[in-house]
Amino acid sequence: MQWRGKWQWPSVAVIVGLLLLLPFVLPRFYTYIIALIFVTALLAMSLNLTVGYGGMFQFHHGVFYGVGAYTVALILTKTKLPAWVAFAAGPVAAAITGLLIGGFCVRLTRLYFGMLQISLGSLIWAIVFRWYSFTGGDDGIHGIPMPDFISSLKSSYYFILAVLIVSLYLLYRIVNSPFGRTLQAIRDNPERCEAVGVNVRRHQLAAIVIATFFAGVAGVLFVVLEGSVFPDLLFWVLSLEVFIMCLLGGWFTFAGPILGAAIIVSLRTFVGIYTEYWTLILGVILIFLIFFLPEGVMGFLMKRFAPQPKAQVAERGNHAQG
Repeated sequence: MQWRGKWQWPSVAVIVGLLLLLPFVLPRFYTYIIALIFVTALLAMSLNLTVGYGGMFQFHHGVFYGVGAYTVALILTKTKLPAWVAFAAGPVAAAITGLLIGGFCVRLTRLYFGMLQISLGSLIWAIVFRWYSFTGGDDGIHGIPMPDFISSLKSSYYFILAVLIVSLYLLYRIVNSPFGRTLQAIRDNPERCEAVGVNVRRHQLAAIVIATFFAGVAGVLFVVLEGSVFPDLLFWVLSLEVFIMCLLGGWFTFAGPILGAAIIVSLRTFVGIYTEYWTLILGVILIFLIFFLPEGVMGFLMKRFAPQPKAQVAERGNHAQG
């Protein structure tokens, strides 16, 4: 299913207009939460390119988010390079990491693909966690200097929103391009695609590199918002959260992961006030999705309320008459 229709772009314009007004009417805390949702939504959208549209078991996507964030943090704190160099280096470093890990993973079947990625991602997390002299170890890196034009919460909110809009537009074009349609065909039937001459591994690897690049962009935006980084960005729990965002919102839809990110970030923020067992709640959500809502919220709504093709309606009418 694709998010199409004559009201598509007017609806987007209205939503963007409302988002532009929010910092003027919301308290500082809620402005921060919405900005965090923007960052996490981009991370979930990048994962959905490989999981939802590519059918690959990208179980440790958070590691690329962390690589992008740490690259920015290290450049800004340990060198005198300008900020724009650091912001560009974050996504590139994440994409190179995705290329190296993906180069091994695409040679394997889906299950072993996911297992190997978890292993290699955990190795990167362990290095960051233990290398105190370079990465700060479990303390992370704090007090990362930001350029003046994004030094306040309101300015960083608008910067993050602008980057999110551009990134979502690019992802939308990729998903609806010939490459994106080929990737979905590979997801549905890789053997048939290979039989007609499609280089399955090359398309899968390209999707991984693109997805990890945008995960790196999300990592850059996290640093802009928080001004700090820590090893939890590369830990498997965050990857699980992002995976559940795609499932919850609907991983066969374009906008589903955005909805999933908004729900999970909100729950993590406000439920976390009352309990420390957030991972237990995540597990309950995952079980609920598997048994009762496998197509996600957006998928369910589209199936329930989307207008049916005339041929399908006529066919049902014929069955009813028979």
